[in-house]
Amino acid sequence: MDQRLIDLLRADLTTAGYTVERVRGLWGEMAEAALHRSNRVVAIRALDAREGTEGVEPVATLARLFILGLPADVDAVSRALPTLGADGAVELGLLSRFDDRGLRPALDLRPYAWVDANGSGAWWIASDLGELALGHELGEEHVLGVGGASMTLSGIILPERVGSALDLGTGCGIQALHLSRIADRVVATDISERALELAALNARLNGIDSIEFRLGSMFEPVTGERFDRIVSNPPFVITPRMEGVPNYEYRDGGLVGDALVESVFIEAARHLTEDGVAQFLGNWEYRARTDGLDRVADWVEHSRETVDAWVIEREVQDPAEYAETWIRDGGTRAGTAEFERLAAAWLDDFASRSVTGVGFGYVLLRRTDSPTSLRRLERLHGHAGSNSAGLGAHLAVCLAAHDWQVALDDQALLRERVVLAGDVTEERHYWPGDEDPTAMHLRQGGGLARSVGVDTGLAGLVGACDGELALGAIVDAIAQLVEVDAGELGDELLPRVRALIDDGILLPAV
Repeated sequence: MDQRLIDLLRADLTTAGYTVERVRGLWGEMAEAALHRSNRVVAIRALDAREGTEGVEPVATLARLFILGLPADVDAVSRALPTLGADGAVELGLLSRFDDRGLRPALDLRPYAWVDANGSGAWWIASDLGELALGHELGEEHVLGVGGASMTLSGIILPERVGSALDLGTGCGIQALHLSRIADRVVATDISERALELAALNARLNGIDSIEFRLGSMFEPVTGERFDRIVSNPPFVITPRMEGVPNYEYRDGGLVGDALVESVFIEAARHLTEDGVAQFLGNWEYRARTDGLDRVADWVEHSRETVDAWVIEREVQDPAEYAETWIRDGGTRAGTAEFERLAAAWLDDFASRSVTGVGFGYVLLRRTDSPTSLRRLERLHGHAGSNSAGLGAHLAVCLAAHDWQVALDDQALLRERVVLAGDVTEERHYWPGDEDPTAMHLRQGGGLARSVGVDTGLAGLVGACDGELALGAIVDAIAQLVEVDAGELGDELLPRVRALIDDGILLPAV
């Protein structure tokens, strides 16, 4: 793509004030919510009413074209993109002509705002037009824009600075852009030439020049190379491999079942530097005689290098629900004959492997030479806590806390001081009239919103963890108060203290 034209586009978008906040201000929260349900009528009505009183603003023309997928005339486009112009927009591939005066969008181009542990900012992201603008099902080579999965992944990226990073399967390039904030050098790969073209456009449009784009499948473009950080939203969707079922490049890896995700587990570590971290999303199958996370544990053990593994399963869908989700994602509507045909194909495919459910979650692998590798595979279904800058910072804190405590034997840990994380509260439940609680829980307001049951001894210890006293002194004081042996109490409490440190509920005192 012509870099000069991209630079002109950036200038026009800046001048027009084409931002998330400004666009939402054009049509309001109700229209914004409706758009997430694939209903653009509310937004169109809001723009029509606004333009009737205020005229056609450049930002409104841009929103009509690139978010709502509606046509515009040459004069409106020329006012919205005065330096690029209508001809430049057509040459760049943003618009196409359908008559002498009319232009329609050829790409989706929308503002995107973000907040992470290192600050906040905004970009513009180009991708292929969605179903709403197209008015029909997506093509198999569709390049997806920023969606729920991509925002989930960008939110869990560890925030520490690294030298090199790999975005495996970059799509529109959104993860590569996020990685450019923490890495000196980024390599972004994809099997789709069109995806790489759009990702390169997005990098240039947002003034980012530290990303190298490479064509190829999975790890082939980086054979023999290692990176400090690998991030991937791989094509993990489990799709029937049979005639007549669409195979979308952005989501379908072309392998049977969850074999694509298994291959990422096995191959990722061989492309990590020592202590390098891979983070990705994935699906895994539950089968009649095999738990999904047990299968994941087996993948970890077959990794090409020794790794720490932290896998957080966020939800499980039954086969029918999973099939419905991804059939709708491709643009096929429920209640149609095509929907029913595809649903039958999905259910037949799952039945062939005795699949009873599909798990979805986050994966963190860290290359290590330690003989006592971290193995943490857990189910945390439901909502996470309040994390305005994403979960990445919390995950980093938990990893650092784990590394700190695992290096200490029990006697050394008792000499250390810890503090209760600032987002943790204690919840107590009483039967009416009772003086003593029937249940006590520690609850995280942020992080992964964990709820941990505690008894009187652990609650007393946690309540005293203000960084002033060593753990050993706190255990001694509690033992004296309840008249038990301090050594036995320490043996009982320390494993649970270690677990609270791993969870980010207790932290090393600074």
